Amino acid sequence: MIYNPEIECAPRPEMELLQSYRLAKIVRYVWENVPDYRRKMETVGLRPEDIRGVADLSRLPFMVKDDLRRTYPYGLFACKMSDVVRLHASSGTTGKQIVVGYTRRDLEMWADCVARCIVGVGGSKDDFIHVSYGYGLFTGGLGLHDGATALGATVIPASSGNTERQISIIRDFGATILCCTPSYALYIADMLDKQGIGKSELKLKIGIFGAEPWSEGMRREIENRLNIKAYNIYGLSEICGPGVSCDCEMQDGMHIHEDNFIPEIIDPDSGEVLPDGEEGELVITCVTKEAFPLLRYRTRDITSLHHGRCSCGRTLVKMSRITGRSDDMLIIRGVNVFPTQIESVLLNAGHVKPHYLLIADRQNNTDSLEIQVEVSNEVFSDEVRKLESLEKEIARNVQSVLGLTAKITLVEPMTIPRFEGKAKRVIDKRVY
Repeated sequence: MIYNPEIECAPRPEMELLQSYRLAKIVRYVWENVPDYRRKMETVGLRPEDIRGVADLSRLPFMVKDDLRRTYPYGLFACKMSDVVRLHASSGTTGKQIVVGYTRRDLEMWADCVARCIVGVGGSKDDFIHVSYGYGLFTGGLGLHDGATALGATVIPASSGNTERQISIIRDFGATILCCTPSYALYIADMLDKQGIGKSELKLKIGIFGAEPWSEGMRREIENRLNIKAYNIYGLSEICGPGVSCDCEMQDGMHIHEDNFIPEIIDPDSGEVLPDGEEGELVITCVTKEAFPLLRYRTRDITSLHHGRCSCGRTLVKMSRITGRSDDMLIIRGVNVFPTQIESVLLNAGHVKPHYLLIADRQNNTDSLEIQVEVSNEVFSDEVRKLESLEKEIARNVQSVLGLTAKITLVEPMTIPRFEGKAKRVIDKRVY
């Protein structure tokens, strides 16, 4: 099923024509309503009439998170505050939080995108959708909630926390779709095992997971343990929240709703736009938002774009799974390390759980990396010699894949902290 075939299956020339019209319109809109944008464009010698279509997109200056912090809270809003009907904000883990506003039409557009996502992974108005993303200033909970409501599905607004109660609700209410972070899905699987609840007792068939990077190995683990099909959804608070893109049933890339969000891939260092298929930093331009329309916003997420008709019938461009971020990756002795790379190595090794922690440190001016990873009860209680053998095997695989020597520490099940929101995979003890 396709929620909006006219848009999702539009021929490329028609989509580019729509994008060009909307881009020219939004550039004029922000020029007239956001002084900071006007100054940025004037600095590079641009006026609104210079941007006539998508071919001119790369002439616009980039926007970065520091621009949003500098204008906190409402300096980049393009509409009157009386037209803003909702505010959301980022988690604020570094510096000031980012405040995002929505008009009524912005919320309708966002809900429409999320509804497309749900249908794209096989959902329908007949589903019971259990939303375990947090509600509040975080965009996850209300984003999935409104999209499911727009579709006409039955929403179970569980929010986060109290996992035992959530499991009871999933079972008793007959939830068919689970929405949460992938790490929390595995935590739910752990708790099901602990409570002796078989996956056959649940009606779950689909999982829509996002808000943190995860690997194909983790997808397979979730699917096996919860007996569902697991799909990736992508978004970020600055753009709108979840629903910028999502897997379809093919599970080979996330379709971007490019009638609303024009994507580019750039070299993170030079800012040069990269061709189709090359990995780099994702840049997004919002062409339909009224309250907070970002132009050429550097997401810092590392991915690649792929055009062409998908086997599902959609022509919307696809983005690959996020492999990390250009600004929070670990650099260990000159090697760029993303948690998802480590995760793939660990899950391929066998006998380990997809719960791990990367600890970077510096001793005698030399960087070190320790990887703590959980193993099953059977393995942990096995002979010391076998544990040492497994540690050496993982270390060899890390060396082979990353060209990096790391200390591997196998720990008991449930030793690595669990999180009901985004999993914290990295501890960097180094002082710069």
